[in-house]
Amino acid sequence: MIGKVVGWLTDPAHWVGPDGIAAQTLLHLYYCVVAVGVAALLAVPLGVYIGHTGRGAVFVVGAGNAMRALPTLGLVTLLVLGLGLGEAPALAGLVVLAVPAILSGAYSGVRNAPPDAVDAARSMGMTSRQRLWQVELPTALPLVLGGIRSAMLQVVATAAVAAYVGLGGLGRILLDGLKISDYAQMASAAIAIAVLAVLLDLVLAAATRMLVPRGLVLAGRRGGKR
Repeated sequence: MIGKVVGWLTDPAHWVGPDGIAAQTLLHLYYCVVAVGVAALLAVPLGVYIGHTGRGAVFVVGAGNAMRALPTLGLVTLLVLGLGLGEAPALAGLVVLAVPAILSGAYSGVRNAPPDAVDAARSMGMTSRQRLWQVELPTALPLVLGGIRSAMLQVVATAAVAAYVGLGGLGRILLDGLKISDYAQMASAAIAIAVLAVLLDLVLAAATRMLVPRGLVLAGRRGGKR
């Protein structure tokens, strides 16, 4: 079986053309980036607001748990029945999948800002908005980015459901292999999805290291040793 998988992956014919691995990987990546990007635009401001004001914390927990419990394939199918075939239903389902992790990361990051720093900012006469932008958001950045990173991994693994509604991506290669009982093709698609997930995680980890100030990293390590 391993030999067949290696043979399938190394066959140049499987990498070229609109149905090849290269093109389908780019399409898969497009779905993931768009879904996580839209989810971040929706969830980060909401999570920051709730974390800063303390209003709606119960909503974060309840909505997050409810959205995590939704079966993505069932949700996409329901959206297809309501909206018709196309990218919109699949992307909407992936957005719903990505929102809980990002929302929780943004909320937790702001809510758990160091109390000493917040109190010091308040003592200096900073307004609520100034404390948010100059103290809470900078210290929340690691958790916000961690939520986005977690959401991306979930979406990469689940974006194959887009193939069930007639779209492309690596899920299309997997489903085409399933139709003809080509287990080497199915395993190759699964491997490609796993490799894409690892590469994206490495990219986001590198971005986190660049964006998070070194002082926050060192402070977090010192705090963890206490």
